[in-house]
Amino acid sequence: MRAMILAAGLGTRLRPLTNDRPKALVEVCGRTLLEITLRRLASVGISEVIVNVHHFADLVIDYLERNKNFGMRIAISREDILLDTGGGLKKAGWFFLEQDSNEPFLLHNVDVISNIDLEKMMESHRETQALATLAVQNRETSRYLLFDEQDHLCGRQVRGGTPEIIYQTRQTQALAFSGIHVISPQLLTPLAEEGIFSIIPSYLRLAGEGAKITAFRADSYYWRDLGKPENIQQTGEDVRSGIISL
Repeated sequence: MRAMILAAGLGTRLRPLTNDRPKALVEVCGRTLLEITLRRLASVGISEVIVNVHHFADLVIDYLERNKNFGMRIAISREDILLDTGGGLKKAGWFFLEQDSNEPFLLHNVDVISNIDLEKMMESHRETQALATLAVQNRETSRYLLFDEQDHLCGRQVRGGTPEIIYQTRQTQALAFSGIHVISPQLLTPLAEEGIFSIIPSYLRLAGEGAKITAFRADSYYWRDLGKPENIQQTGEDVRSGIISL
């Protein structure tokens, strides 16, 4: 199985930690966010990864070379301009289509940390035969994804705003997305958007056309967004206290 790590962002919320480095090289307890993510992927048998880069791109490339790619095959997708999640995935799509395989792949933000069971998530994806499976939790967020009673994506909602419903259903549940996806390579063909675009509107469009975009409930797992310095500090404390291991 292959994976993509989204690491191209400017890391503006992490300043001043990102004044001289990309967010992928910010450290928690002496280990970079990129190393933490790579080792998480390796722990479930993923040995081939593509990483998108933009901000301080050469520092990321040099870091991987110095560490001999942590024993993995790592390709680089350099973005001259930030393409957002959807655009970044589309540019790197060749990596998942270069071999004749229907094997799903994992898409993981570099600035999240969790102990979500990735193997169980991949198994769920295969069982439901979804086009994409999104790890979600019942927690507070500023932007929610809406799922129907079968855990199929059916809309989204900004906190306090009017829900955007893709198709009518008897009830919806508002859940927070974790930044971890399992995706079937068949998604790359109908990904018609071009240039800079977020993957979420694409998921919503495809769901409205009848594609199966499903939820993987990760309520019981540790998860933290590492996009702010205080979150980096809190994660370090959680590691030292044994709540989460790197």
